[in-house]
Amino acid sequence: MTRTVMITGTSTGFGRATAHRFVRAGWNVVATMRSPEREAELGAQPNVLVTRLDVQDPASIAAAVDAGQQRFGGLDVLVNNAGFGLFGLFEANSPAKVREQFDVNVFGLMDVTRAVLPHFRGRRRGAIVNITSGAGVFGLPMVSLYTASKFAVEGFSESLAWELASQNIRVKLVEPGGVLETNFGRRSGEEATHAVDLPDYAAFLAHAGAVFEGLRSDRRLATAADVAEVIFTAATDESDRLRYVATPDIVPLVSARRETSEEAYMALMRERFGLRAGASAKAG
Repeated sequence: MTRTVMITGTSTGFGRATAHRFVRAGWNVVATMRSPEREAELGAQPNVLVTRLDVQDPASIAAAVDAGQQRFGGLDVLVNNAGFGLFGLFEANSPAKVREQFDVNVFGLMDVTRAVLPHFRGRRRGAIVNITSGAGVFGLPMVSLYTASKFAVEGFSESLAWELASQNIRVKLVEPGGVLETNFGRRSGEEATHAVDLPDYAAFLAHAGAVFEGLRSDRRLATAADVAEVIFTAATDESDRLRYVATPDIVPLVSARRETSEEAYMALMRERFGLRAGASAKAG
């Protein structure tokens, strides 16, 4: 029997590449996005249903899940991919933007998961693949809110995995770093806040900006298709493995965070972002 995957955020980036990867493998695909009326290419394929889903709109979530089940007779995998990142200093972001970051990246993901779980439980099987980030493993300046939202998804997913193991439902975490061609950076750039009225941060912003620019210009970065391959692997892996690092650029920092001492990790991050050890204590 042909299996079916439901993917959020398929208009661009990881979501779109993942939809194509599942199509190539012969799966049915429920490709969801906020504006399906703009999509022509995915919907032209016979085993793809393009339908509206806005993670901030509970009615659209329920409708998309129902549409997928009616079209293909059931769902086997959910890929929670939809999300965006807020860039900029924490002080420069408004409370409204903080709430939006969590509404989309955390609460929206939870709402989609909640909508699918009764169906998975009824079938006594299923898999949930949550897309987090290297920023869900290690903290980075200038993306504190995005990082906080991805740390939340990491903790939620790990805890949920224990609960759902009793129902024969697998939970997977895919952790990408930088990639060459997605709309994520563009949208996040549009969401960025610029701290022109916070001159105290000027020197730090200059150094941090240079670090991030160097990362963005690294032509060895993975592609969205590379990440989609890892997502497909996670979705079809029936082992108990929880986490999958999806791009090689973040492997050193993931290893530093998870495999070295706290002191060694903190020293590495201070050096990378031009911060002297003990600077905060001296400033106080």
